[in-house]
Amino acid sequence: MSQEPENVQIEINEDQIFAQRVAKIDEIKKRGGNPFGQRFDGREEIAAARARFNPELPAETEKQPAVFAGRLMAVRLMGKSIFADLQDSSGKIQLYLGKNALGDEKFDFFKKLVDIGDIVGMSGYMFLTRMGELTLHVEDFQMLSKSLRPLPEKYHGLTNIEQRYRQRYLDLITNPESREVFRKRFAIIRGIRKFMESKGFMEVETPMLQPLAGGANANPFKTFYEAIQSPMFMRIAPELYLKRLLVGGFEKVFELNRNFRNEGVDRRHNPEFTMMEVYQAYGDCRSMMDLVEELVTTLAMEVNGSLQVTKTDGTVIDLTRPWRRVTYRELVEEKAGKDYFSLDFTGKVARARELGCDVNESTPEFEVTNEIYEKLIEQTLIQPTFVMRMPSVLVPLAKACADDPSVVDVFELEINGQEVAPGYSELNDPVEQRRRFAEQFERTRVEGESWDDKVDEDFLVALEHAMPPAGGMGIGIDRLVIMLTGVDSIRDVLLFPQLRGRK
Repeated sequence: MSQEPENVQIEINEDQIFAQRVAKIDEIKKRGGNPFGQRFDGREEIAAARARFNPELPAETEKQPAVFAGRLMAVRLMGKSIFADLQDSSGKIQLYLGKNALGDEKFDFFKKLVDIGDIVGMSGYMFLTRMGELTLHVEDFQMLSKSLRPLPEKYHGLTNIEQRYRQRYLDLITNPESREVFRKRFAIIRGIRKFMESKGFMEVETPMLQPLAGGANANPFKTFYEAIQSPMFMRIAPELYLKRLLVGGFEKVFELNRNFRNEGVDRRHNPEFTMMEVYQAYGDCRSMMDLVEELVTTLAMEVNGSLQVTKTDGTVIDLTRPWRRVTYRELVEEKAGKDYFSLDFTGKVARARELGCDVNESTPEFEVTNEIYEKLIEQTLIQPTFVMRMPSVLVPLAKACADDPSVVDVFELEINGQEVAPGYSELNDPVEQRRRFAEQFERTRVEGESWDDKVDEDFLVALEHAMPPAGGMGIGIDRLVIMLTGVDSIRDVLLFPQLRGRK
C-alpha cells in the first residue's frame, strides 16, 4: 500500500521562515555540519548526465554513478522515502533519498534541516522509475549553501513583473523562459563577434569617457575628471573615434559595447544599452545593408533554427531575404497623401494635425514631417524594412545623395516596429562636415555655449587628413535580441534594467 506525500499546508510568513532557517543553521553546526560548504569537486552538469545515461543497462547490476550540485526546487516527503527536484544551470533531475541507503542520521538531517532553495551536492547512481523518469538514487549529500528566504511559490514562479526585474536572481531561479532568453542573448553576441571576424572586421575599443558627447543627438550623462580638472561625458556613441581609425588606416572595424543616454526609461529604452558600430572603408550604405541582412539571418538560424520569429502576441516576423527597401518620402506619402510634399508649410502642419500629430506653426518643417514618420509610420513596420534617403537635416554625418542634396544616402532598418540599425554612406568631405556642424551648432546652441563646447574639432582635423569613402552602421543589440527572442520589452533582455526608485 503506497503512502501519500506529507503535504500539510501551514500559513507562515517570511519573517518566521527566516527565523526558523537561522535556527537550522545553528542545528547544522551542532551536528558537525557546515551550512555554507566548501569547494565541491567532481560534479557533472545534469544535462550531460542525461545525455550519457543508458536506459538499457540494468540498474541492479550496472550502476551509472553521477555527482550533481544545484538548488533544491521541490521536496516531497513520503515516510521512509523522500523525492526531490534538483536544478543546475543545465536542467533539472529528480532525486530519490531512501532511509535505508542514507542511514537514520543522514535521512533525519535532510528531512529536518534541508529546505527548498538550499544549494546541495548529491552523489549516487541514476535509474529510471516505473514512470520512466530519470532519477538519482542518492547515496550521500552535502550542504553547500543554506537558503534563509523562501523561493516564490513553485507552481506559478515569479509572476510579479516589477519583482522579476528588481530581483532578477529569483526570476532566473524560477522561470526557465527567462533563463532561455538570456542564453539566447549571449549566444547572439557570441555569434555577432564570430560573424564579424569571419568577414575580416577587427574588434576595437574606444573611450567611454569623452570630453565631448558626439556621434549622435542625445542628452549625455555628465561627470568630472578630477585628475585633469575637466568635465567629461559618458559616451552617447563611439562614431567619431571609430572614424578616426579609418583615417589611421584600419579599413574594417567594429566595436560592441555600451552607450549611455540620459533620457527616458520605457519598454524600448534603457539609459545604458549595448550597441555595435561598424565601419568599412571603400563601402557605402548598400554595403551595410547587405552585411546586416546576412548577419541577422545567420543569427536567426543559429539561435532559433528558423527565419520566422513568433512574438508573444502571435505576430510572425519573417526574416527571409531580400528585405523591403523603400524611401522615407514614399512612406510619408503613403500615410499623409501623395500631395504632401507639394503642400506649403501651413498645409503640412494642417495635414499632420489631421493625422493626430502634436505639431504647430512654431515646429520646424523637417520636424513636422518626421513627426508623421516617427509617430504614425515607424511602429507599423513589423517586417524587415530598409527606410532610405532620409532628410539631410536628420543625419549630419552622412553623405548627400548625388541626385538630391536635400536627402542623404542612408537607411534605417526597421523590424518589429522599431529602429534596429541605422546605416550611412559616411560623409568624408571635411569642408561639408564643418558646414553641417556649424549649421547644427547654430540651430541647437544655448546662451553661453561656444563652438568648442559642442563640436569635436579634433575629429574635423582628422577628416582633413583624408578619410576613405566608407559605409557605417550601428546595431542596437538589445532591440535585436528583443526581435530574435520574441519578447515584448527591453527589460526582458537586460539582466539588470534601470528602474525607478521604489519610493
